[in-house]
Amino acid sequence: MPRSPSSSAQAAREALGLRLREIREDAGLLGRELAARAGWHTSKCSRLETGTTPPSASDIRVWCSTCGVPDMAEDLIAQARNVSSMYQLWRRREGTGLRALQHTYTPVYERARSFRIYTSDMVPGFLQTHAYAKAVLSTIARFRGVPDDSQAAATARMERSRIVREGSRRFAFVLEESVLRHHLGDAETMAGQLGYLLTAMAFPDVSIGVIPLGTPRTSVWSQKTFGILDGIHVYVELLSAEITITAQSEMADYDKAFRELSALAVYGPGARTRITAALEALDI
Repeated sequence: MPRSPSSSAQAAREALGLRLREIREDAGLLGRELAARAGWHTSKCSRLETGTTPPSASDIRVWCSTCGVPDMAEDLIAQARNVSSMYQLWRRREGTGLRALQHTYTPVYERARSFRIYTSDMVPGFLQTHAYAKAVLSTIARFRGVPDDSQAAATARMERSRIVREGSRRFAFVLEESVLRHHLGDAETMAGQLGYLLTAMAFPDVSIGVIPLGTPRTSVWSQKTFGILDGIHVYVELLSAEITITAQSEMADYDKAFRELSALAVYGPGARTRITAALEALDI
């Protein structure tokens, strides 16, 4: 099953550090010798090699030049940038509000043709109504202390979500039944959202499964919300950050998790029954 996303990002940092160490050792240099030649404090090499301190592009160029392999620098810089992009703190991405963040996803989603999305906490963004999205985004803004532009951000999310209705991409959604019972917004907002889920079940190339409450878990357990795009990368949503995963070994873990979670879900009439039951339970 998938390892901790934050540990995945740390593992990538450590892998980059290990590559730097291998280059140093191949050059026949001790850490203190490299530091002296580069004009660094003696502890800097150790921090870079253990992943404690992420290397800058300048650090990598100096490292490779000192070790006699300057032509390796650009590939390592690209690797370092990929490691940096794996772990993106929400407070940094949302600092100027939530509307701009919604637009950053549009190019990625426009290119993708296959989406497999599992959620354990809320209705997936692609299936949200405007009112539900506004309630979600307003709650996020209050919690994280960022500007509350949830109205505009929800509109941007709706524009982005049009691709679900176009029929030109494949979407497979798996929701824990508890998602249907989590009240984000008032009862009318939830009623509209649950009603829209029933409508979305008829969209072309869209599959919606619901894992019933109380389903025995013998080989997979509930996960953090994650999505698999085109089998190329995985995103995982944490409380403090979003993780992007591209390593094939970890991609295989998430592919297996999604397949096994999908096998626990009910579809068609079974899913419709659970959505309708949640709708009827609302006090409206």
